[in-house]
Amino acid sequence: MQIERARWIGIGLAVVVLAMLGSLSSGAPARAAGKPKLRATAAPQIEVDKSHVDLANHRLEVRLSHPPAQVELKVFSDTGELLADETHDFTGKEAGAALEVTWSPSSPAPASRLELLAHDTAGGFAGMAVFSWSISIPHEELVFKTDSAEILDAERPKLEASLGAITRALATHKSEFGRPTLYIAGHTDTVGAEGYNLKLSQARAQSIARWFRGHGVGIPIAFEGFGESALAVQTADDIDEPRNRRADYILSVEPPSLHATSFHPTWKRLP
Repeated sequence: MQIERARWIGIGLAVVVLAMLGSLSSGAPARAAGKPKLRATAAPQIEVDKSHVDLANHRLEVRLSHPPAQVELKVFSDTGELLADETHDFTGKEAGAALEVTWSPSSPAPASRLELLAHDTAGGFAGMAVFSWSISIPHEELVFKTDSAEILDAERPKLEASLGAITRALATHKSEFGRPTLYIAGHTDTVGAEGYNLKLSQARAQSIARWFRGHGVGIPIAFEGFGESALAVQTADDIDEPRNRRADYILSVEPPSLHATSFHPTWKRLP
């Protein structure tokens, strides 16, 4: 089963000092023509605003503590394919100003890692790697009896397959994740009372979470029921829509929002 990277619910920022400031005579890397001349000053600080990362529209927002000159950006897919390699000129902007960095990807493959190298007008530069720290685990949906959260024996092979996918994802992406949480989100369609659906989806999410804990998942596990507040397919009330009766299995270092309408999840953690 292939692991597919989810949308960026949140981002993890791994700040990597690519080079400290210096001068060309002190062993600092040679600069390409047109780059600011290096001289010894304090290193700038680079910051990416998590609320302004928009992978779908290929843009993010960067701030530099010094007056900026250029921002170099490389975008990679999950397989390491280089999707974009671009340089943006922000000369004339003030220190701390919001700098919108955009890119035009060479293929529709989802972005997995962004590498930024920002230069200030004094010759300073700082680098940052931005990773997607959220992976959605594809799986076959469980079937529950009506009004029940009990996992049927016939459904256990589906969970066993999902367990294998989670194990492989953790092994593949452990250098990015560190120690993520497995989030289990339960959903219903719009048949029935909203409050009842919320409780039922939470009970089913808890059952799935407990199954994973009991079968060897040692990382933190959290669960929540969303009821009918985060429909996969928008329908009117009291509509039997199988695609809305589902669960999400998400590995992430930040709680996923799942774009719920008028509902603020309170994730419950298993011991």
